[in-house]
Amino acid sequence: MNFHLVSIFPHFFESPLDSGLMSKAVETGLVGLDYVDVRQFAGGVHKSVDDRPFGGGPGMLLKLDPMIKALDSIESKGRILMLSPRGKPLTQAMSRELSNEQDVTIICGRYEGIDERLLDLYPIELVSVGDFVLNGGEAAAVCLVESVARLLPGFMGHEDSGDEESFSAGLLEYPHYTRPEDFDGLTVPEVLRSGDHGKIAAWRREQSLTATLRDRPDVLPTASLTVEDVDFLRTLPRTRLGRNLYIALCHYPVVNKFGEKVAVSVTNLDLHDMARVARSYGLGGFYATTPIQDQKALAEKLMGHWREGAGAKANPDRSEAFSKVKVFDDIEGAVLDIEAQTGQCPRLAATSARLDRRKQAQPALTFGEVRSWLVNSPVLLIFGTGHGLAEEVLSKTDGIVRPLRYLDDYNHLSVRSAVAIIVDRLIADEY
Repeated sequence: MNFHLVSIFPHFFESPLDSGLMSKAVETGLVGLDYVDVRQFAGGVHKSVDDRPFGGGPGMLLKLDPMIKALDSIESKGRILMLSPRGKPLTQAMSRELSNEQDVTIICGRYEGIDERLLDLYPIELVSVGDFVLNGGEAAAVCLVESVARLLPGFMGHEDSGDEESFSAGLLEYPHYTRPEDFDGLTVPEVLRSGDHGKIAAWRREQSLTATLRDRPDVLPTASLTVEDVDFLRTLPRTRLGRNLYIALCHYPVVNKFGEKVAVSVTNLDLHDMARVARSYGLGGFYATTPIQDQKALAEKLMGHWREGAGAKANPDRSEAFSKVKVFDDIEGAVLDIEAQTGQCPRLAATSARLDRRKQAQPALTFGEVRSWLVNSPVLLIFGTGHGLAEEVLSKTDGIVRPLRYLDDYNHLSVRSAVAIIVDRLIADEY
């Protein structure tokens, strides 16, 4: 397999790609490294490869002409990649796919980037090795070359090595040990010295699951898990953001379709379904707010049915869900209740199916922003009935969460559906 590395600093690769297994792969012809020096294709006495960007701004850009000449000098380009924070993430799956190519051309940017027209002239795929910025693409290119080359047959020496490493099976790798068995009281786990290969395999699987849940739980949703894996994961401790999240369904003050301030009736379905969401996601609590006495009485009657009445006897799960529900006159009552429970005043976020178009309105809150609040503070997420929350409620919040379907022309879910989707996106803890 041939890697064509296009860079203004080709000497950058000499040491990292001339060591260890990569050096052996190059010697045997398994891997070919072709360093393309862009400066050799630049004109003028100084071989200048950069220039100022149109429109102004800081930094310089790599010029188009020498980049084109450098690329055209490569006889067999294969797939053309460029390292960029704008690119698709480099994953094990992408590396495995690239390992099937005969030629891969890798463009290493520098300065503020490359003239965008290069992407119009060649079928270039942008690739990112992480959500951070480097001085140039060379260090990232080394990562890409190594991650792809090591998957070539014969590169690792042991054909199973590439498949047992971290991420290959969707999980982090289990820990390894070698001699001595005892080092200053730190001993190798007994199971690895037992000679029982079945127990060793089971132990390694459990260690992989434990490490993944602890250090990279975000990869679990794409991992292939057996029922036994799931049962084991359930036994492990984990921190859930839901414990700091409280939801409130405001029945007054809300607005009708004419923008008038009104009160809306409490319904069994709203209480029932939102209570189940609160319990399923381990939320701190669920509040229904209304100052109208007959509506409060109705809510108490409904809760009594499911907590202690016939509903509780027929379905204990519903009773457990309704243990999360409280009724107050207004949002202020819910805030005081949360403060009494946690010792902290909660941050307030409103929800809406519409973008906030008021003059000088702040940009809508993202789920990531609200999620960051949950790490250290209780948060009360307020949902409205009718046609949305009244201004007097909105004005007391830290912001309004971006609508679920903000890029589409139809965003009219029932409040029960919206609650389930928003809580799921916000908590984001399938794991």
